[in-house]
Formats: sequence, C-alpha cells, structure tokens
Amino acid sequence: MIKKLRKKFIFITMGLISLVLLIVFGILIFFQIKRLTEEVNNRMNMVLDHPYGFKDDFKGGEMKKNPNPSSFIPVYTVFVNQDQTILYQESNSSSLASDLLNDAVNAVFSQSKDSGILKEYDLRFLKRYTPEGIYIAFVELEYEKSSVRSLFVLCTFVLFLAFIAFFFITLFLSKWALRPVEEAWMQQNQFVADASHELKTPLTVILANLNIILTHPNDTIQQQLKWIENTHAESERMKKLVDQLLFLAKSDAVQIPDVFSPFLFSDAAWSCLLPFESIAFEKKIEIIEEISPDIWMYGNEEQIKQLMVILIDNACKYTSAHGTVHFRLSTEQNKILLKVSNTGVPIPPDDLEHIFERFYRSDKSRSHQNGGYGLGLTIAQTIVQKHHGKIHVSSTADEGTIFSILFPLERKNKKG
Repeated sequence: MIKKLRKKFIFITMGLISLVLLIVFGILIFFQIKRLTEEVNNRMNMVLDHPYGFKDDFKGGEMKKNPNPSSFIPVYTVFVNQDQTILYQESNSSSLASDLLNDAVNAVFSQSKDSGILKEYDLRFLKRYTPEGIYIAFVELEYEKSSVRSLFVLCTFVLFLAFIAFFFITLFLSKWALRPVEEAWMQQNQFVADASHELKTPLTVILANLNIILTHPNDTIQQQLKWIENTHAESERMKKLVDQLLFLAKSDAVQIPDVFSPFLFSDAAWSCLLPFESIAFEKKIEIIEEISPDIWMYGNEEQIKQLMVILIDNACKYTSAHGTVHFRLSTEQNKILLKVSNTGVPIPPDDLEHIFERFYRSDKSRSHQNGGYGLGLTIAQTIVQKHHGKIHVSSTADEGTIFSILFPLERKNKKG
C-alpha cells in the first residue's frame, strides 16, 4: 500500500512539475517568437527609412549589398514603380534569386496588406508607398525559424535536466513526506494484529469451556460451574479489551469532541482510591495518600477518573507483598501535580521508552497473569494529552516506579 502511495505521489508530483515546466517554456518560446517578429519588423522599417545606395550604386539592375556591416538580419529591399517593375534592389547579405524575387513581388501586390508573410516563398515582407515608387523589404523566415529551433533545443535540454533533477528530489521527498503515513500504517497493522491476538486468547478459552460443557449435557450447572465461571471471567476480560480498543479508536478519529467542565479533582481522587483499599489489604501492600483539598480542574471528570484508576491499578499490580503505593495530588506553580509511585522491581531502561506504546508490556508473563493487555498506559497518555497535560515516568531500584503528570490549574471554589 505504501509503495503504491509513493508511486502515486511521485507520479502526481512529476506530472505537475512537468506541466509547470512545459507552460514556462511554452511562454518563453511564445515571447521569443513575438520578440523576433518585432525585431524583424523594426529592422525592415529601419532599412526602408534608410535605403542605402539604391539610386547611386545601381548598375544594370543587379542586387547590391547594404554597406551596413553591423546588421545581422538579412533584409532584401526592392524599389518598384507603379507597374510593379523592379527598378532597384539591395541586400545587406546574400542575394535572392531573381525569379524568386520577381515572384515574391507579384505575390506582395496580390495581397491587400502592407505587411505579412508569404508562406509559399518562406518570406516576411513590408511594403511602403512613396511619391517616387514603392519600397518592399523581405526577410527570410529561416532567420526566425533557426532562432526558435535553437531556443527549442536549449529548452528541451534544460527540461530534460530539470526533469531528472526534480525526479530525484521528488524521490527523496516522497520518502520524507510519506514517513509519517508509513509509520501510522505500520502501527495500525501492528495494532490490528495485536488486537486480534489478544481477542483470540479469551475466545479460545470460551470455546474450549463451551465444548467441555456440551460434552456433558447431563451434568448440572453446579457440576459445570467451574467452566461457566471461567467463561464469564474471560468474557469480562474480552469486554474490557473491546472497551479499551473503542476508546483508542474514538481518540484517533477525533470526531466527537470531549465535554469539559470544572470539577473537584480532590473528591474525584478520593473516590478512585477507595475501591483499592480492599485490594491493597488482600495483597498486604500499603497505600499512602497525600491529596490537597479543594483542587479544581477543567476537563472530563470521567476520563480523569479512568486515568487515576489505571495508574493506581497498575501500581497495585506490580507492587509485591509488604510494598507501598504512594498517591499524591497537589498544586505547584499554577499546575496540578498528580504523582503515583510504587515500590518493587524497576522497569528496565530499554522498556521505559516503549511504556506508552499499545500492547507493550515490560513483563509479558506478569501482564497476562494480572489480566492486562498493555493498553492501560496508552489510554492514560491519551487522556493526559486530551487535557493538555504532560506525563513522565521514571523507574529506579531506590525510588521505585513513578508516574508524574502535570495539568493546567483551574482556580475555582465551586462548580459553575
């Protein structure tokens, strides 16, 4: 998919670049043709304004060369009477054949225009009337054609070099521009693969339990209670996973805006800590609470509660017996500080940088035993980002694992 997208990117970009280059060169050639036409017309007008040596240098009616050596446009000039008879002829370069010149003069008089092109003779002409007679200047179109051909060859060469240069630039840019798309695509594929794998395990267990129950149709519910309870537990785990996946999917879609309002953070913290007292008692761990009163926050209260539950639950899971979980909520420098720490085995440094990735577990075996899927901390980070906060984790043998979160402080004494 990424290769196709990259090819499409290169194709469209090169197509647009080629179109722009062709338009630029087309405009350049157009103005060059226009400039040449004006230059030739100006040159013919200048020659007719100063018809060098027509009468004095004429001998036997033969073509004379214009003594102006600086002229680079070959102009042929003739002087004819009212009967269209050539009386004098002059040139600033090589001469035209006499029969061609006579035919060209006749063709000029067959037209009503005083200037134009004789396509059959490949000549441009300019006619001027005087009391003595008629002056006609001719310029071969080959001069203009050769100039345009030279420009066309040059433009083609430049276009070819520019096309090659832009191709390699586009090739590089396609890698750079599509890198975020490629990373997102790989993450999505990995996310789908991990989700499928995680869903497969409870489904396999549920199917196995149901097969066992079906093979004993005469047993009572009490006799099959073990498999029924196990099926129910796996169903609850699967529901939890689906809920987490839906939360992340909605967060990625960013289609439904979250409803924010002021709420008392301190009270929300106490309500989240209370259910874990029994869990801590069973695991023989101590929970130390430091919650400053009357801390208000502007945000989604349910999501903030979910964040605190994730962090407290994570701390309780990875704290061994007789360990400590420390929960602190306070304000520091116009910020709300939420800190959850626990004693126990520290997280390896290599795992810390991946701790918020989806389905990532620093200890896969313990995560499975604790019923985790590696999505909790990802959801926690997402909630923090939604509330314009910052989350940081550190883990050492001396201080344990510490999750620190900073939120903007909402200074209110009561809701509304």
